[in-house]
Amino acid sequence: MAENRHFFRAAIVLAFVIWSLISLSVGYSQESPAYLRFVSNATDFPVEDYFHYIIVGGGTSGCPLAATLSEHFRVLVLERGGIPYGNSFATIQDGFLSTLEETDEFTSAAQSFTSADGVPNARGRILGGSSAINAGFYSRADEEFYEASGINWDPITVNQSYDWVEKGIVFKPRLKTWQISLRDGLLEAGVRPYNGFSMEHKIGTKIGGSTFELSGRRHSAADLLSYANPSNIKVVVYGTVERVLLASSSPRNKYATGVIFSDTMGSFHRAMVKERGEVILCAGSIGSPQLLLLSGIGLTSYLASWGIPVVHHSPHVGRYLYDNPRNAISFLSPFPMDNALIQVVGITGSGSFIEGASNSVPFAVPQRPLSIRPLTSSMHLTVATLMHKIAGPFSSGNLRLASTDARANPVVRFNYFTDRRDLDRCINGTKLISNVMKTHAMRQFKFGPHLGGRTFFRFVGPALPPDDASDAQFAAFCRRTVSTIWHYHGGCLVGKVVDRNLKVRGVNGLRVVDGSTFSISPGTNPQATVLMLGRFIGLKLARERLGWA
Repeated sequence: MAENRHFFRAAIVLAFVIWSLISLSVGYSQESPAYLRFVSNATDFPVEDYFHYIIVGGGTSGCPLAATLSEHFRVLVLERGGIPYGNSFATIQDGFLSTLEETDEFTSAAQSFTSADGVPNARGRILGGSSAINAGFYSRADEEFYEASGINWDPITVNQSYDWVEKGIVFKPRLKTWQISLRDGLLEAGVRPYNGFSMEHKIGTKIGGSTFELSGRRHSAADLLSYANPSNIKVVVYGTVERVLLASSSPRNKYATGVIFSDTMGSFHRAMVKERGEVILCAGSIGSPQLLLLSGIGLTSYLASWGIPVVHHSPHVGRYLYDNPRNAISFLSPFPMDNALIQVVGITGSGSFIEGASNSVPFAVPQRPLSIRPLTSSMHLTVATLMHKIAGPFSSGNLRLASTDARANPVVRFNYFTDRRDLDRCINGTKLISNVMKTHAMRQFKFGPHLGGRTFFRFVGPALPPDDASDAQFAAFCRRTVSTIWHYHGGCLVGKVVDRNLKVRGVNGLRVVDGSTFSISPGTNPQATVLMLGRFIGLKLARERLGWA
C-alpha cells in the first residue's frame, strides 16, 4: 500500500505539472451563469436572517434541492467554498488532475485528505461540490440500490427527477481512440451485450452520459441553480457552518432552529428557520456526520470526550463509512491520443465495473548543456488507464473528529478489503482486466517487436500479476495497488441515523440529504443518483408542505 501511495503521488504531481502548462494555453469562452445574481460572500450576510429551508452544502445534492424548494419557499444555501465560474481548472475537462492536485488547507476547490488506511483522497469544496471536480461520468442507479437504500422512493418522481437533471447538465460523449478500443476490448472479453449509449444501469458494455460538453466545458450541480426562483433563494459562499443550533421543549421534543456559520474574516452569523422550517445537511459523507458530531448529535461518551455538549444520543453517527476500492493499471501508448475521462463502462453480473481513461500530454525534449541552438522539438506522452471498481462494498469503516474546527478534515478509515467478499470481487475484476488486455482491440497499444522479440505493453507503475490462475497473486495486487475512485458514502445511514424520509431520528426539523445516507454505492457511479436525490427530496417536501397529492 505504501508503494501504491508513493506511485500515486508521483504520478499525479507529474501530471499536474504538465497539465498546468496545457490548461493555461487552452481557452474556453464561458458566459456568466445566471445563478451569480443571487450568490454573495458570507462577509456580506447580516448577523441574523430567517428562511424556510437552510441547506448546508451547495454540492451535488444541495444545489438541485435548493433550486427545487425555491420555487415556493425562501431558501438559503451555505457553501464553504467559492464558485466554479472563473476557475480555469474546475470548469474544463483538461483541468481534472490539476484540480485534485492544486490544493490548500482552506480555499482550494478540492480538499485533499489521506485516510487512516494510507490512501490519498479528496472532497469537493466549491459550489457544485464533487460534481465540480469529478470525472463527469453519469449513469443511473441499479434497481437493487433503491431497495437496499431504505429510502422511501416514489418511482415516478425518481424518473422525473433524473429527467430534470439530464435536461440541464448531461450530454452524450463522442468516443475517440482509447474509449473505442476499451469498448471493443470489453466486448471481446465477453462483457456483453453491447447496450450502446444509455443512462440506465445495464449488464454489459455501454456508453454513459457525461457532464462535459463536447468542447470540454464542465457542467455541475451549480448549473442547476439557474432553475431557481431568484427572488426566493440566497446562495452564500465562503461560509463555514460551525454547528446546527438545536433546542428542546422536553426530552422527547428536540428540534433544529438554525445554524451558526463563520466567514473568512472570522465573524459569526446566524441563519434561523421560520415556522415549520428545516435545516438540511447536504455536506457529503465527510461533512454531514462531522457536522452532526460538532452539533452534539452522536455517541454520548464520544462527544463528552471532546467536551461537546450532548444534545441527542445517536451512536451510529460516523459509523458504516464505505469507499469503493479502485485498482488500476496504466501503460504508455505508442502513438498520441486525445484526452478522455470516463465514457465507457463494462458492467458484470458479479459486482465488477471496468472503466478507462487516457491522458495525452506534450513532453518537451530537455535542453543539452552544450547546444548551440535551442531545441524546440517535442513528443507526445500518452498514458492509458484501465481501472476496476467493485460494487458495494461490504467492508466498512468510520469517521472520527480530528478537531472541533469545522474546516479541518476528520479522521476517516475505510478498512478496504477487510471483508473477504470485496477481495474476491477485486480478484475477479482484475482478472477481467487481464482478459481485456489480451484482446485484439488492445494489440495496437503494444510496443515492439525489437530484434525479433515479442510485442509488449510499457506499464507505468505496477503491472498485472503474470499468472492468471493465481488468486493469491491477484489478491496481493489488489491490496498493494488499492486507491480510491472517490465514491465514498455512508456515515449517516438510513435506519441508524436518519429515517426512510432522511429525517434525523430523534430531532425534528433536521434532515440529511446526500450520499452519507447510502449503505451501497448506486450503480457504476453515484453522481447521477445524488443529483436526482436533491431534486426528488425537494419535490417531496414541496408537495407535502403545499398539500399536493
